[in-house]
Amino acid sequence: MAALSPFCSRPLRRSLLATVLFFPTLTPLAGWAADDAGLRRCREIPQSAARLACYDALPLGPAPAVPTSPPSAAAAPVSPSTAAAPRPAPARPEPPAPSAEAQFGLAKPAVELPAIESYIPGIFEGWRPNSLIRLANGQVWQVVDGTNRLMDRRDPRVTVRRGAFNAFFLDFEGDNRSPQVRRVQ
Repeated sequence: MAALSPFCSRPLRRSLLATVLFFPTLTPLAGWAADDAGLRRCREIPQSAARLACYDALPLGPAPAVPTSPPSAAAAPVSPSTAAAPRPAPARPEPPAPSAEAQFGLAKPAVELPAIESYIPGIFEGWRPNSLIRLANGQVWQVVDGTNRLMDRRDPRVTVRRGAFNAFFLDFEGDNRSPQVRRVQ
């Protein structure tokens, strides 16, 4: 914009700058009126249930390109008695929702459980900072505090509990030390 300074006054430069900066935010608004004819057709239906069904049948995105054809009898105003029921949208198979236990400890779980219980398969010799601990349910947790502990246990039962400020702690059955952990897998 500095190149325009000898030719433009300061208010004109500001308006040009505003136009250049804000024009891209306004261009998506052009698509809102894509199906004007459909909106007018729905607006003319007197019965509220049929009018709502007409609005529900309108496409959500930009109107598809329709080849132009000569006007026919189908272009006549639609009366409520002849209005066709909206076609149901084809059912998309939705992926199964993961269980609450599978989501425990991830960024934004669907359901916030207070704790989960599992065990560490095999012989567990303890932890140190940044140790990875794999639970029997497939979850992997990393020790994030500076604690360490030596222990020699076979298949120790553990509870991962939620603490303050979205922190997680790994509690071992029969032990009073609980490292702070975060889920990595």
